[in-house]
Amino acid sequence: MRQVSSSSFVRPTAVLIAFGVMLLALLAMPSPQAEAAKAPKVTIRTTEYGVPRILADKPYGLGYGYGWAIASEQLCTLADTYVTVRGERSKYFGGSTDAPNFISNLESDFFWKRVRAEGTVKKMLNLKPPNGPLPVVKQVVKGYAAGYNAYIRKTGVKKLPDPRCRGKAWVRPITVLDAYHRFFQLLGYGSTDPSMDGIVSAQPPGPEPFSSGPEAPDSSSGISAEDFGADFGNFTGGLGSNAVGLGKASVKGGKGLLLGNPHFPWHGAQRFFEAQLTIPGTINASGASLLGVPVILIGHTRNMAWSHTVSTARRFIIYRETLDPTDPTHYIVDGQSKPMKATTVTVQDKEGPAQTRTLYSTEHGYVTDSVQGTPLFAWTTANAYSLFDVNTGNFRMINHFYSMNRAQSTPEVLKILKKYQGIPWVNTIASDSKGRALYADIGAVPDASDERVAECNTPGLGAVAWVSFRLPVFDGSNSDCDMSRKRAGAAGPGLLPATEMPFQQRSDYVENSNDSYWLTNVKKPLEGYDRIIGEERIPQSERTRIAHKMINQKLGSGMFTLGGLKAMFYNNRVESSELLLDQVVAYCNANPIVIGNDGPVATGPACDALESWDGRNNLDSTGGLFFQRFAGRLYFGATGPVYSNPFDYTDPVGTPFGLNTANPDLPIALADTITEFATQGIPFSAKRRQYQTVTRQGKRIPIPAGDFEPFGSFNPVSGPWVPGEGITEIDSGSSFVQAVHLTGAKCPTASMILTYSQSENPKSKHYADQTRLYSKKGWAMDRFCPHQQKRSPGLKVKRFGGGAKAERRGL
Repeated sequence: MRQVSSSSFVRPTAVLIAFGVMLLALLAMPSPQAEAAKAPKVTIRTTEYGVPRILADKPYGLGYGYGWAIASEQLCTLADTYVTVRGERSKYFGGSTDAPNFISNLESDFFWKRVRAEGTVKKMLNLKPPNGPLPVVKQVVKGYAAGYNAYIRKTGVKKLPDPRCRGKAWVRPITVLDAYHRFFQLLGYGSTDPSMDGIVSAQPPGPEPFSSGPEAPDSSSGISAEDFGADFGNFTGGLGSNAVGLGKASVKGGKGLLLGNPHFPWHGAQRFFEAQLTIPGTINASGASLLGVPVILIGHTRNMAWSHTVSTARRFIIYRETLDPTDPTHYIVDGQSKPMKATTVTVQDKEGPAQTRTLYSTEHGYVTDSVQGTPLFAWTTANAYSLFDVNTGNFRMINHFYSMNRAQSTPEVLKILKKYQGIPWVNTIASDSKGRALYADIGAVPDASDERVAECNTPGLGAVAWVSFRLPVFDGSNSDCDMSRKRAGAAGPGLLPATEMPFQQRSDYVENSNDSYWLTNVKKPLEGYDRIIGEERIPQSERTRIAHKMINQKLGSGMFTLGGLKAMFYNNRVESSELLLDQVVAYCNANPIVIGNDGPVATGPACDALESWDGRNNLDSTGGLFFQRFAGRLYFGATGPVYSNPFDYTDPVGTPFGLNTANPDLPIALADTITEFATQGIPFSAKRRQYQTVTRQGKRIPIPAGDFEPFGSFNPVSGPWVPGEGITEIDSGSSFVQAVHLTGAKCPTASMILTYSQSENPKSKHYADQTRLYSKKGWAMDRFCPHQQKRSPGLKVKRFGGGAKAERRGL
C-alpha cells in the first residue's frame, strides 16, 4: 500500500473554514443586477466614426458616460497624462527621458510633486464659485472619474484592447483629484508650462548642484531683444486656430453660420475627442474637448455654435524680487524682509536613486531662473524672479464651459464670458440662430494695464521684455504692484476687468486666425485696449489675410451657405502663393543660374514646376511642395524684407505685397531648395499625394493641406521633413473642424471632421477612419437629434443603470 504523509490529509475544519471564506466572498461580490443598480442611468449611442452620444438623467451620469466612452478609445494617452500630473514619469519611464512638453521626466515630476505637496489644486477646489467649481460641475467630474475607472475595472489592465499600454503598471484608476490636476495642467499651457524647467531648476546662489547660471544683467547691461532668443514670446508652443462667425447679413436665409478649426497636435494629450452630452431639458451640446475634460470645449447647442482661437493676450507676468542682502531666500516688500516659501519634494527614478530638491516661491508666484528657456532671469545675490500665472486658481474655466454647453445665444455667451473670465488662453468666436456673430477676447489676463506697466515695470530687462514681447517685469518690492486686489468688473483678484477687454457682436462677420483682436472685421478694427492683450495697427499673418480675403470676396458676390463655408475650408488656398507666385516665377525665369550655399544651380526645371502650380495645397497640385519649402527659407532666413511694398495699416489685408527682388536671400532660398530636391531625388513637381502622407495600419494616407505661417494655408498642417521622402507624419495642424448652420430648427445642420480620428489605439476601427475621410475632403454628419443617431451606420448602444428607461423618458 502507498504510504501517504499526514500533510496530504485535509482536515474537515479546514474545509469548513475555506468554504466559509468562499461563501462570504461570494456574498460580498455584487451581482450584475447590483452593479447595474449602482451605476447611474446612462445611455451611450456611438454613431459612425466612434462619436459617443451620451444621454443621462443627472450630471454625475453625464460624467460617468463620458469617462467610460473616452477610456474605451483613448485610455493609454489618458493614463500617460495622469502619470504626468501625479509626478511619476521618472518612476515608470526614467528621469532622463523627455516628457511630452519637451522637458525631462525628472523636471516634470519635480513640478507636479510640488503642486501636490503644496495642495494647490485642493485649495482651488475649496474656493467658492465662481472661482471654485460649481456643485453641478463637481458631480460631472466625480462621475467622469467613476466612469473611467469602471471601464478599467470591467476590461482589466491585462486585457486592454490597446497594445501600447496593455498590462502596464502605470495604468490604474484615477481619483477625482487626478482629474482636476489634468484641468490645472491645461490651464498653464500658455503661462507656467513654457517656464517649467526654470521653475524646477531655480536655486539660491551657491554651490548647490542645481544652482542658477551666470548673474542676470542689470539695467545698464545693454540688453536687446536678440538676447531673449529667436523663439521667445511664442508662449503657447505653436498652437493656432481659425474661426469664422457669420451673421444674418452674410448668410443666405438670414441666420447664423460658424466655421471652427483649431490647429492642435495630432498626437498626445492635446488631442480632441468628439462627443455629445445630453441631460434632457438641461444640457445638450455636441462637439469636442481636449482629452480628460468632461464638457464640450468647442461645439454647438441647438441655437448657438462656438469655437476658439489661441489669443495674443499674455497670461503671466514676471516679478523682479529684491533680495535681502543677508539671505538670498528672503525678499523685500515695502522695506520688510519676507522668507520665500520652500517646498522639498522627492521623485522616484527608474534609472537610479530617488532625487530630492527644494523649490521656492514668493507671494507673487513660483521662483524661476528662466522664461521659455532664456537665461536672462538668473537668481543672484541681488535679485530673483517669480512668475505670476493668472490661471493659478482659475477653475472658473470649467464653470465657464459647463455654462457654454447650455447657452443658446451670443448675448448669453458674452454674459458667461464676463461672469467667469474663465477662458485661459484663447479667443471666443460664436454665432447663433438669430444671426448674430460674436468675437471676444475676454478671459484670464493679468491686471497689467498700460497704466500699471508704466508705474510698475522695471528698467533694463523689464523695459526690453515689455517693448519687444509685451512681457512686463514688475517691481516685486512695491506692494502697489502686486496682484492681490480685485478690481471692479473683474471675476477675481489679479485679473484685468472684463469691462476692459475687447469684443464685438455683428450681423456680418467676425474672424480670427491668431492675430490680435484688432482685425476681427476689416470694416471695424478694435482699438484702444491695453497692450497686454495684443498689438494694434501691425502687419497681419498671411493666414489672417487669406481668411479676410476669402470672406470678403464671397460677400462681394453673394452670401454664404453652409456648403459655401465648407468649400472655403477645403479650397486649400495659400496666401503666400497669391502674393508672390507669379513674381517668383518671373524672377526664376529671368535668372537661369542662382547661387546658393552649395554653389550655383540651374533654375530651369524648377521654374517649370513653379509655373505649373495652381496655387493650391490639393493632393495632385504640382509644384506646391517645392514652393512651400522655398517660402520657408525665404521668410525665415531673410535678412531684408520679403515684400517690396510695405505694410499700411489702412489696408491690412492688401499690404505688404510684391516680391523684393533686391533681397540678397532670395536667390539663396531658391538655389538651396533646388539643391534639396535634386540631391534627395524628389521631383520639383512633387505632389502631396506622394510626398505628404501619414501611415496608419500599414497604409499611407495623403494629406491635402499646407504649412502655417508664413506660407499662409487656411487649412494648415505641419510635420518633419524626411530627406528623400517628404513629410511622412503630421505633428500638428487642422484638428476638430466644424461647420454649423443655426436656423432655430430642433436639429441644427452641422458637418464635422476630426482629422486624426477618434482613437490612438492602432487596433481600433476609429484609428484612421476620419483621416481617410479628411484625405478625400470629406465631412461627417453631426447626428444631433435622437432620430438621426438611431439611423447611423454601425450604431452601437450601451446602457448603464436603467438607461433604457431614462432614454424612453428623456427622448
